[in-house]
Amino acid sequence: MALRLFNTYSREVEEFTPLDAAGRTVKLYTCGPTVYGFAHIGNFRTFIFEDLLQRHLEARGYKVDRVMNLTDVDDKTIRNSREQGKALDEFTAPFKKAFFEDLHVLRIKPARAFPEATAPEYIARMVSMIETLVERDYAYQADDRSVYYRINRFPEYGHLAHLDLETLRPTGRIQNDEYEKESVGDFALWKAWDEADGDVGWPSPWGRGRPGWHIECSAMAGAILGDELDIHCGGEDNIFPHHEAEIAQTEAVTGKKFVRYWMHCKHLMVDGQKMSKSLKNFYTLRDVLAKGYTGREVRLALLRVNYGLPLNFTFEGMADARAQLQRIDTWVARLTDHAAGATQGEAHPLADHERFEEALDKDLNISGALGVLFTTITESNSALDKNQLTPAHARRLLEWWGRVNQTLVIEPDAGADEVPDEVKALLAQRAQARTDKEWKLSDELRDQIAALGWAVKDTKDGQKLTRV
Repeated sequence: MALRLFNTYSREVEEFTPLDAAGRTVKLYTCGPTVYGFAHIGNFRTFIFEDLLQRHLEARGYKVDRVMNLTDVDDKTIRNSREQGKALDEFTAPFKKAFFEDLHVLRIKPARAFPEATAPEYIARMVSMIETLVERDYAYQADDRSVYYRINRFPEYGHLAHLDLETLRPTGRIQNDEYEKESVGDFALWKAWDEADGDVGWPSPWGRGRPGWHIECSAMAGAILGDELDIHCGGEDNIFPHHEAEIAQTEAVTGKKFVRYWMHCKHLMVDGQKMSKSLKNFYTLRDVLAKGYTGREVRLALLRVNYGLPLNFTFEGMADARAQLQRIDTWVARLTDHAAGATQGEAHPLADHERFEEALDKDLNISGALGVLFTTITESNSALDKNQLTPAHARRLLEWWGRVNQTLVIEPDAGADEVPDEVKALLAQRAQARTDKEWKLSDELRDQIAALGWAVKDTKDGQKLTRV
């Protein structure tokens, strides 16, 4: 089955064919965080979707060359750094460090490059691109000394967001990095320095200033991946104005189609409302971890709803994700025990486990893919209960799970199954209590074990422990 993806630009699901069809290399650019604070769970929903995309492409035999930028200069980083009385790089440094720590916790595969907008080589490229746009009359320096892009010089402006510019009121020039759809106007490429910028600024042909947010991604993507990209991703809030501006400025410089497939992740809600600090429902990853959840539980909770649908985050949903992982862990443990008797030479045909990959081929239908996984768990558990599953089949199912987990990455943390000495001691006491038929004591010891994060189940082969 061919891989098919929803393209925001065409508003259609299209068969995926990379620019490098022979070499099967995919050039993927993903908008990273603006490092003026800790990234929130809405950001990470998008980053996990992008991770799923990369891992599925790789499972299908593609080589993915992914770049994710860090926005370390924009209106917000400058404003917040000045409020704290810190130099820009001093202010952003801890948030950059925290971002990489969070990626590790959520098992998100590192990009090949994480370019920073303030790096001298990218500032130079931004200036060069703006010079080209001015020379070609796509941009102009205004009376406020800033340089703006003329949107009326680019007929396709508005196509990505499907805006009818004729029905929207023109608003002249817009200097802010972020604005509403209705605020259609020429956007800033280079912002002239003013007192609010403090010591943030670089020399340019138009005077001291700094780049606008939109030109940053165009410069970094082109510098590392080239003029044409296979896929560009981001949250749906990036569609306009950010990605719309990227298309206009990049294609006016290169004369080439910038991106073949645009993919955007829908918004994350919290308890049915838009996430905001004023509603006190704003969560960073660290906030959720502080409530006792693990990175893999957060990963599954943010992963399991298709990226093209809104996700409503709740702590009931987090509990559901924890229960689903416990179910998977118990299943893997049962298969592992049963597969111990399999000989290397045995073989057993699997059911149609290609269905997992085929579900993801349909625009990353993660709900369908997880449905395949949990149906397989139900069927194989039933076969185990009825003694209808051979050790060889169990071994092959474990091999299949290994392939599935390379895409999902939701296995227990390293060392999570190591039983603490305290739990081992309670388990030994409970075994003795059962031998002595002290059932009340046995139940009390089971509860003590559960309070330490472990579940004990009595089987014909003795007590079996699983992490809760």
